Amino acid sequence: MVSVDVPKRGVTPWEYRQEVAALLPALPVESLPLARCRGLVLAEDVVAGVSLPPFDNSAMDGYAVRSSDVAGAPLALPVADDIPAGRVDVRPLAPGTVQRIMTGAPMPAGADAVVQVELTDGGTDTVLIEAAVAARTHVRFVGEDVTAGTVVLRAGTVLHPPQLGLAAAVGIAALPVRRPPRVLILSTGSELVAAGEPLPPGHIYESNSVLLAAAVEEIGGEATVLRFVPDDVSEFRAAITEHAASADLLVTSGGVSAGAYEVVKDALTGHGVEFVRVAIQPGGPQGRGVFDGLPVVTFPGNPVSAALSFELFLRPALLSALGHTVVDRPRVRATATAAMTSPPNRVQYRRGRHDAGTVEVVPVGGPGSHLLAAFAASNCLIEIPDGVSEVRAGDEVDLILLD
Repeated sequence: MVSVDVPKRGVTPWEYRQEVAALLPALPVESLPLARCRGLVLAEDVVAGVSLPPFDNSAMDGYAVRSSDVAGAPLALPVADDIPAGRVDVRPLAPGTVQRIMTGAPMPAGADAVVQVELTDGGTDTVLIEAAVAARTHVRFVGEDVTAGTVVLRAGTVLHPPQLGLAAAVGIAALPVRRPPRVLILSTGSELVAAGEPLPPGHIYESNSVLLAAAVEEIGGEATVLRFVPDDVSEFRAAITEHAASADLLVTSGGVSAGAYEVVKDALTGHGVEFVRVAIQPGGPQGRGVFDGLPVVTFPGNPVSAALSFELFLRPALLSALGHTVVDRPRVRATATAAMTSPPNRVQYRRGRHDAGTVEVVPVGGPGSHLLAAFAASNCLIEIPDGVSEVRAGDEVDLILLD
C-alpha cells in the first residue's frame, strides 16, 4: 500500500456512527407471540414450567421390557398391551411380559428398557426378542433435557428457530423481547418512478426505499415506506408530522447534497437536524437529529451510498437498540487481486467478492456510488483507510463480510 500524509476533514465514520447510535435508545420490552419473535432479542430470563421430557418415554418404536426378562435372548415373550404415543391409561408391566410401544409413548411402570422393533420379529401376540438390552436402553427419562424451574433461555439471547422451539416445548407461547423498531422510510426526488410503471424521459426507477426497507426488516425491524413525497418543503414536513407518532425513526434518502433543490436539507435544517460531511467514499453527505420528536437519519440518494450508509451507521444502531450485543459484521484480512486508488481525506469502501476458504478478494466494479449491480454482485466491503491513496495487487486489505 502507498500512504500519504494528509490532514483529515469532516467527521470520521466512527464518530458519526456513535452520533447515530445516540439517537436510538433501547427499545421497550413487549411480550410477543413466538411467531413474531424470530431474530429478536430476549429481554428477560425464561424459566421452564415443565421438565423435558415431562415423563419417561420411549426413544424407539419397539417393546417395553424388564431388562432382566430378556437377558437370556433370543426368547419369546407374550405381548400384554399396546402403548401408542398419547396414551395416558398405561398399565404396569407384569413380569415375564412385554408391551408394544411407540416412540414418545409413556413407559409402563416396571419397564426399564425398550427393545427396538428391528431386534424382534414384530409380533403382536407373542414377540421373538432376538437380543438382550441393558437397563435404560432407548428410554428418555423425565427431566433429562430440562428440569422444571430452571432457566432455559437467558436475557440477551437472539431468538432463532432452536430457541423458539425450546420455548414452545416448555409450554411458553409468548416471550418478552425488545420491540421491533418501527422505521419510516422516505425517498425523495421528483424524478422517481415506482418499479413496474412506465418510465418517462428523464426519470429513474426508485430503488432506495425497497433496499432500505428490506435491510430494516432483515434485522427484525418493521418498515413503512412513504412514496412519493413531492420535492416541496411544506409537503415534506407535513408528511413526516403525519406519521411521526407511529414511528421510532425516520430514514430519508436523497436531498442532502450541496446543490440546489435539496428538499431534505431545506426542510430539516434549523429544525433539529444537523447536516455534516462524513469522511467516507461513497456516502459523504449525511444528516442526523430529531424533528418533531422523531429521530431522523438522512442518507445520500445514490443507491450504493444509501446501502453503505445503512451498513456502516444505521444497522449497528438498530441492532443495539434491539438488545444485540454483537452489532458488527465479521471482519477478515485478504489479499487484493487488483489495484485500487482512493481519494485523500476519506475512508473508501469498495465492493468485492471473497469466497470462504480463500485468502483473496476480487474488487467488483469501480468506486462510483451509482453502481448498484456491482454492489448486488458483492459479498463484502473492502475498507481502504484514510491516508492510503493506492492499493496494489497483492496488498492485504480489511474486509467487512456482508453474507
